[in-house]
Amino acid sequence: MGQGTSGSLLNLAKRLSGSFGVIAFCLGLGSVPAYSALLGGMGDVLLSLLPIGLLALFYTRLLRVENGKRAFLMGFCYGLGLFLGGVSWIYVSLSDFAAIPSPLAALMTLLFSSVLAFFPALAAYVFYRLARAIPASFVTPFVFAGCFTLGELLRGSVLTGFPWLALGYSQADSPLAGYASIVGVYGVGFCAALTAVWLATLRQKHWRTYLVCFILWGGGLALAQIEWTSPEGEPISVTLLQGNVPQSLKWQPGQLAETLSLYRDMILEHPAQLVLLPETAFPTFLDRLPPEYLAELRGALTDVGGDLLLGIPTRAAGSEEVTHYYNSAVSLGISPDQHYAKRHLVPYGEFIPPGFRWFLRLANIPLTDFTAGERGQSPLAIAGTRVAISICYEDLFGEETLDFLPEAALLVNLSNTAWFGRSLAPGQHLQIARMRALETGRPVLRAGNTGVTALITPKGNVAAALPTFTRAALRVETPGYSGSTPYIHLGNWPAILLALAACLLPFVLPRLRLGK
Repeated sequence: MGQGTSGSLLNLAKRLSGSFGVIAFCLGLGSVPAYSALLGGMGDVLLSLLPIGLLALFYTRLLRVENGKRAFLMGFCYGLGLFLGGVSWIYVSLSDFAAIPSPLAALMTLLFSSVLAFFPALAAYVFYRLARAIPASFVTPFVFAGCFTLGELLRGSVLTGFPWLALGYSQADSPLAGYASIVGVYGVGFCAALTAVWLATLRQKHWRTYLVCFILWGGGLALAQIEWTSPEGEPISVTLLQGNVPQSLKWQPGQLAETLSLYRDMILEHPAQLVLLPETAFPTFLDRLPPEYLAELRGALTDVGGDLLLGIPTRAAGSEEVTHYYNSAVSLGISPDQHYAKRHLVPYGEFIPPGFRWFLRLANIPLTDFTAGERGQSPLAIAGTRVAISICYEDLFGEETLDFLPEAALLVNLSNTAWFGRSLAPGQHLQIARMRALETGRPVLRAGNTGVTALITPKGNVAAALPTFTRAALRVETPGYSGSTPYIHLGNWPAILLALAACLLPFVLPRLRLGK
């Protein structure tokens, strides 16, 4: 390594270790608890204010930086704190379950968090440049919120996207959640970032600041009262099964018979119009299950006029050479057999990007190269209703859920966060599912191997849930819902256009002044 390169790295390290970098890192890290708020009631509402307040402090310090490079590094430190704390469960998955040596797992987690931190760093840099184009004014908060939101939109789409910990998810319990039905999670994040900047400028006591804050939060409360969708037909009975099969044992050959017996007994003991099993509940291909076992399950559900939806890997019929296989949800019961193949796969966990085959030699992860299901799949017609399926990670992408709407009356997510142990991941994933309910005005049914197994109402409230890491069945009733929220028709476009318009203000305002 040359002397110039060494000097550059040393200089970067000094900058990151400076007081501004440490403070920015702590501000990002301190926001993490709001993304898996489980206090209940007013506690969660107050906790949703935490990332807004910390982002306000970040903004005040960002205004003081003297150049674009420092703004970029400050945004990077903020993002590094947020992601190292918020997705620390990546380390758990790599070290505890993929059998990657701990030092290497820690390095990989750091590198992954650093890649994610690039996006808030880019947002901070662009804001610094744009803010210099206009004097401090009433529109500066919009420019900051626009840059921050565009950074999150990029993070949610570049290289298959990773929108986990988008700011809007922290607001599932705040009045700003009322905007989810119109502008989605990114639009909620825009409103939260806007609020953060206005909080930072409250000491200026400008009447317009107070007025806009009041209108923004009051508008969220008012929108939350609108019933965009309505119940369709009679409630159906649903059983959500949480098998709690240890991830360390799940894929061992000797465990399969015990798993089959476990779920058969739970299904027979808890029949319903719709019975849901978790993602890859059966760790083998569907065509390798004993035919008599499938017949027994189908018969048990047919006897009560119900359907079973289970997570299981599938492959092309009659294909003995396993070259293309899918992470699927398959239905059995009174309705015709149907299946859904997961469309948005997890990089490195479910498919290996080109050039990274070496990862397979390091990680002990079964079935690491699934084939993505086709776009254009239809909702499943089961239990007398229409169901939109997502499998684990893919419910992060609200815009992809819209492919099934408004036809689907229920949203169903089958997951297996056992890969991440007793970490923040289950609570964060539940928060994400709540936002999908708010955006679409549909109930969400979640069945997880270790949790969180729950029913979420169209208003984003957790109506019932099982404790994590327990073996149990959750029996609930819910109707399907019909109708459409504005978000169903418009998707993320309002948030995209809002963020772009905010970022263009520094270019538009001078022209408006010249035209006067």
